[in-house]
Amino acid sequence: MARDNASPTIAPDTAAAAETPRTEPPRGAIAEWTVTILLLLFGTTALVQAFVIPTASMEDTLLIGDHLLVDKMAYAPAGSVSKYILPYEEVKHGDIIVFRYPVDITQTFVKRVIGVPGDHIKIIGQQVYRNGVVLREPYIYHKAGFLDPYKDDFPSFAQTSGSAMSPELAPSWRDMLSNHVQNGEVVVPPDSYFAMGDNRDNSLDSRFWGFVPRQNIIGKPLMIYWSYQATTEDLTGNSIGSLLSHFGDLALHFFSRTRWSRTFHFIRGFPDSELPKGVTPQAPPAMPVRPSTALPLN
Repeated sequence: MARDNASPTIAPDTAAAAETPRTEPPRGAIAEWTVTILLLLFGTTALVQAFVIPTASMEDTLLIGDHLLVDKMAYAPAGSVSKYILPYEEVKHGDIIVFRYPVDITQTFVKRVIGVPGDHIKIIGQQVYRNGVVLREPYIYHKAGFLDPYKDDFPSFAQTSGSAMSPELAPSWRDMLSNHVQNGEVVVPPDSYFAMGDNRDNSLDSRFWGFVPRQNIIGKPLMIYWSYQATTEDLTGNSIGSLLSHFGDLALHFFSRTRWSRTFHFIRGFPDSELPKGVTPQAPPAMPVRPSTALPLN
């Protein structure tokens, strides 16, 4: 896995095999535990897959070193009989999804769904507007301490600065900025999703490569089964030396660096029903403005 563009990804776990809310009720605790037991009993390929978070793009919701079980049947097409038995669901606002990176499908990313097909999305002064309504997003973090015109005023800065014409852009990115922007807003096309990391200042997400195709979605994180304080280098290095160093660190610090409070912690999205309606936009905090110079490292 390449380190530069892989920072907002989750890598396969080598240590372990005024909008109307949706009417579909959320899963309860009993249903979540039932699904977890079924996944553990009946397979780790078609139903569940283990991953580890190697970077900071979803902090503080998901931390570097969080080891996840990903529910691969959550968004699977419902069969005529199985739809009455298994908890299939549609991808919704606020869901955390695991998907194949559209620019390089050998990499796996994790992000939060901000826009579904038909949504109009724009960002002004770090505030996300969806269909004209500013979102209150209690899960996000801004840690850079400055405003980045590209990331924090999107897509207006990208359009006015001519970024959409840059030959360095991925085709999917260029297509989004050239063909899916209306009146200063990104319009999410059918079978596609606009996704961003919770660590908005340090996330390689839809602002930089475009939409997530529906067929790229693998599933949704179900639970953290283990969390260990490690570095990105520990989790992404593939040399013998880095592997030996990581296993040595585990042997010495397993008990002291395991985040026991996160063990068996269920991961839930943040549905529309939990977002207040009619939020009044607030002025962005006073901070210096710096131009974008490179893609995020995370």
